[in-house]
Amino acid sequence: MFGKRGSDDGNRFTPEFRQPAPAPVAPPAASSMDTAVLTRPAAAPSAPVAPPARRAVEAPPLAPEPKRAQREKSETYYDTKSQVFSALIDTIDLSQLSKLDPESAREEIRDIVNDIIAIKNFAMTIAEQEELLEDICNDVLGYGPLEPLLARDDIADIMVNGSRNVYIEVNGKVEQTGIRFRDNQQLLNICQRIVSQVGRRVDESSPICDARLPDGSRVNVIAPPLSIDGATLTIRKFKKDKLTLDQLVKFGAISPQGAEVLKIISRVRCNIVISGGTGSGKTTLLNCLTNYIDREERVITCEDSAELQLQQPHVVRLETRPPNLEGEGEVTMRDLVKNCLRMRPERIIVGEVRGPEVFDLLQAMNTGHDGSMGTIHSNSPRECLNRIESMIAMGGYSLPQKTVREIVVGSIDVIIQAARLRDGSRRITHITEVIGMEGDVIITQDIVLYNIKGEDANGRLLGEHVSTGIGRPHFWERARYYGEEQRLAIALEAMEKRAD
Repeated sequence: MFGKRGSDDGNRFTPEFRQPAPAPVAPPAASSMDTAVLTRPAAAPSAPVAPPARRAVEAPPLAPEPKRAQREKSETYYDTKSQVFSALIDTIDLSQLSKLDPESAREEIRDIVNDIIAIKNFAMTIAEQEELLEDICNDVLGYGPLEPLLARDDIADIMVNGSRNVYIEVNGKVEQTGIRFRDNQQLLNICQRIVSQVGRRVDESSPICDARLPDGSRVNVIAPPLSIDGATLTIRKFKKDKLTLDQLVKFGAISPQGAEVLKIISRVRCNIVISGGTGSGKTTLLNCLTNYIDREERVITCEDSAELQLQQPHVVRLETRPPNLEGEGEVTMRDLVKNCLRMRPERIIVGEVRGPEVFDLLQAMNTGHDGSMGTIHSNSPRECLNRIESMIAMGGYSLPQKTVREIVVGSIDVIIQAARLRDGSRRITHITEVIGMEGDVIITQDIVLYNIKGEDANGRLLGEHVSTGIGRPHFWERARYYGEEQRLAIALEAMEKRAD
């Protein structure tokens, strides 16, 4: 179906494919590929130096470290893979392959690759052959060398800096892997494969692109000529099992009583802004809070790249669109927020507020869409309010400062601050209310704070979430309206007793 087999295989491949392999491929191949991991070839001297120092420090607290280490393949392996891949492309019928389901296509590719290895007389162990088969299947059908990284649920970020440098973030720490691409062209092809799935493209004329994977993971690509050493690919992975507030409690991101306060805040339709720096867990926290939205509510989400994974049945997901080659057809976040006001939303959720659309979101919060949410990049609740004022000014609105602040106070009820600490852990550091104005100054009050007390022998920061002693928050009447005041009082009282 995909190429001639059996007795005809000898005629499918050119004579050079069947020539006896010289010293680098035949008998030495087995031994060199077997020992590549232990000896670390001289071709990559920098890779072996960093991991030993890292393992020496982290080995005692992290037992599964050997399992997470990425094996670096030898140059011989990549030479063999390149020859087999070229022969496969010459043999296979891609138009017929595209008609098969993924599993059938994978089996067909494996059969043909096995035939190629036998005909070309490569000396390989069974383990090496199986690894080669899996790599080539991933190259043809998936995302190539990225597949094993995407399959791991303990990785938060994948950072590809050109074809030979791949880094990952595990447990808040960045480490280099032994994974590499065949060349910069293969890396660019995989980038194009990813972005084309969401109707976008990346090339010299459009070298910057935001996209997403089918599971919602965020993807950013910047291609040559802007990226000097080959395409740069960054993937913010989402866990297969969606996190909940209860799981954040287990991780220490928030105390049980603080989580109860967050559940009530979301349940009683407070307007919420989640503030935090890059990688602090804003989107994860937003996903967790949306679990406590009533199933009967109509929720509309607006995002640059659709990442939110709401569990409610009545959700409308909107996504921005970049301009085309002629510079036309762009749909901005502000366009989406404006349009969703005409779609009878009960809650509006903006994945990330970064420009003038903040004014439209504030207007929506203040005109009957209680319980709306959004995220903003900032380092503290007070800085979050300043950034909102700045973004409104970016939109060209010539409003007096006091008027802008009155709009902010009338719209936002709670600011939740997330932070990524220096040990890599993520914590909710503030739950802060916006309660009003005194003169021209916005007045806020903290309900919950995270106090750092020190660090343990392994460098992990120690701290606890404490109550500030606010017995009746500003949203108390709203909690009473929804019948949640008893739960709120119990949670706040428990936090005060714990602090004492």
